[in-house]
Amino acid sequence: MSSPDILERDRLGVPVSIYEPDYDTISQLIREAQQITAELNTGYHEEAEVRSIFSRLIGTGVDETFGLLPPFHTDFGKNIRVGKRVFINFDCVFMDRGGITLGDDVLIGPRVNLITINHLTDPNDRRTTICKPIVIEDNVWVGAGVTVLPGITIGKNSIIGAASVVTKDVPPDTIMVGSPAKAVRTIE
Repeated sequence: MSSPDILERDRLGVPVSIYEPDYDTISQLIREAQQITAELNTGYHEEAEVRSIFSRLIGTGVDETFGLLPPFHTDFGKNIRVGKRVFINFDCVFMDRGGITLGDDVLIGPRVNLITINHLTDPNDRRTTICKPIVIEDNVWVGAGVTVLPGITIGKNSIIGAASVVTKDVPPDTIMVGSPAKAVRTIE
């Protein structure tokens, strides 16, 4: 059995150092994402063209119901998956090396940060990263300026209030606010 390549190890949450010989594989995909997002974020694009550019960025097609208002920023792009009727407002940052999954009917407010990557705490290993996926289930509304940290699942129908920092999983049908985000009520 062969050992997993660097991309698979990255997605699986295995620490990856920029000093590894095959780190250039990641660097190359980062550069590609920079080129595609530069194209996306330059000038005006009709909705169909935005979907086409975004599909190239993530490496797979998106549904015709997908909507995105540029600018949009990502460090990688290839580990983003979106469902139907997803809307992403302007100036969002998706650091997706660990994987970002948006279910159907998800609304992402402006300036939302979805961060799947972190650095090791040991100062000698600070340039080593570890990734954990973010999953946002169906019918979730993530308010303006929210930050979601690595490894978080937001349960279906939940709402994350503006400027919240999500540091733990969110149960379905829950409204969370604050930094760190705390449950304030359930949705009935």
